[in-house]
Amino acid sequence: MVEQANQIAVHFAGLPREEAIAGVLDHIQRFWDRRMKDHLRDVAKDGDGLHELVAEAVKRMPIDA
Repeated sequence: MVEQANQIAVHFAGLPREEAIAGVLDHIQRFWDRRMKDHLRDVAKDGDGLHELVAEAVKRMPIDA
C-alpha cells in the first residue's frame, strides 16, 4: 500500500504543494476502504518509505474516514 500511496503522490507532485496534498488526500478518501486507510495511518506513524505528500495527507485525514 505504501507503493500505491507513493504513486498517487507522484501523480500530484507537479502541482503546488497544498494542491498536491489535497489531491492525495481526496484520492485516498474517495477510493481507499477503511482497512487500507487504517493501514496507511499505521505506516505513517513511522513514516518509513512514505512520500512526503502522503505523510502530510495522512496527517490531515479525518479520524473517522
